[in-house]
Amino acid sequence: MTDFDNARMPSGRFDVAAFLDGLPLTAFHKRLIILSCLVTFFEGLDFLLISYTIPYIRDEMGLADAVIGLVISAGVAGQMVGSLGGSFLADRIGRRPVIAACSFFAAILTFLTGFATSAEMLMVIRFGAGLMIGGLLPVAWALNIEAMPPGRRATAVAVVMFGFSLGASLAGPATNLLAPDYGWEMVYFVAGTATFAVSILLLVFLPESARFLVTRGAGADRIERALRRFVPAFDGAKVQSYVLGDERSDTKNRNIAAVMQELFRGPLAKITPLIWAAYFASSVAIFLKSSLGPVYLEELGMERQVAAWIGSIGGISGAIAGVLLLRFTESKGPKWIALFPALAVPCLLAVGMGLTSGPLFIPIILAGSVLVGGGHAAVISIAGLYYPSAIRSSAGGWASFVAKIGATIAPMIGAMFLASSADVLRAYTLSAVCMVGIVLCVITLAHYARRMPQGRAQISSGEEAAGRSEKGEKALA
Repeated sequence: MTDFDNARMPSGRFDVAAFLDGLPLTAFHKRLIILSCLVTFFEGLDFLLISYTIPYIRDEMGLADAVIGLVISAGVAGQMVGSLGGSFLADRIGRRPVIAACSFFAAILTFLTGFATSAEMLMVIRFGAGLMIGGLLPVAWALNIEAMPPGRRATAVAVVMFGFSLGASLAGPATNLLAPDYGWEMVYFVAGTATFAVSILLLVFLPESARFLVTRGAGADRIERALRRFVPAFDGAKVQSYVLGDERSDTKNRNIAAVMQELFRGPLAKITPLIWAAYFASSVAIFLKSSLGPVYLEELGMERQVAAWIGSIGGISGAIAGVLLLRFTESKGPKWIALFPALAVPCLLAVGMGLTSGPLFIPIILAGSVLVGGGHAAVISIAGLYYPSAIRSSAGGWASFVAKIGATIAPMIGAMFLASSADVLRAYTLSAVCMVGIVLCVITLAHYARRMPQGRAQISSGEEAAGRSEKGEKALA
């Protein structure tokens, strides 16, 4: 098939990276994003239910404020461990089996949460559920980054995380709908059952990454089948071997120590710490908002169900805003990711300095929630963009691990601010400080990202993305 000669290397070698980079956005790309969003939607719902059911659980079990922080942090701690374990496995056995297994066991554990009768049981079950969710998310990012054309990768991650944010945001309405009449337990039974149904769908429809198959030396027939998902007419009969022309060949079969060396090789020595720092600061802010935001608003005098709706509206709006921001940054450059965190600072400081009533209070709370959420979605999107396929899942996992340290600490620190409404205000000030840290990290990262080799700098300019799309359209002609 001469249509693909532009991607073929000498001696019958076929450059899978050039082939994938040259494609426009196909129907398969869109199906993959939709399926990934469906998966992350229910993971987000399962994970954030604890934030909205905890007031009911607190009343029923008589939990102290410090215990509430530990219950919420248990799930985040599970995510922290799972992000490393799941991503490491995914770079060895594949993206597909890890995502499918994590989704299945997350569903079981979410269902079992409804049977918890003590804080200790809640902590154990939520740790296990967090383990599964943490193992799934960075692998889902890697799968989509490796499939998407340049210029769409960061947006694809943001869209996938939109699913998580949407599910997390609907945790509030779901709790409002079920908990008052049927008890908080029913919320987990319904969510766990729905997540289980999605995990079955994954076994049938979730694909494996073509890039991953090449890095692991998979059989030519498996790679050819994977490429046909993008272009059904693809014919690999004359291909002698499949390669990735934009990556070194010595990145296979790496242990943890070797992966860590790769994460800090060359320009990544500066890029990786900046990604970790930005992700850490963003996670502290987002988990203060999502995990304890409804409780904070109650402490400031707002009714419980109103607080839940505000958290949900802010979460959904923030997720949408994050996707829109990423479409903008992929044409203008990653430094614009700092826009939302910068705008969030005055909103958070206004509340921290005492704005707790009056006509501006709810609009400022909503604006701050949208900007924190949108900025977090944008920061997440860059976690795996600058790394080769053989370690991309691990790179996302390590970034997630560092972030989850902040996310684990956040609810425990946040619980200390529940003593009074004056203490709650300090939590908003802390979030503002986190936003300033993100701005500094992202602007510095954008400076160093310009020095990355072309094959690695995945946030392409609009011109580069258009050029590659043109080349892909010729291949499909």
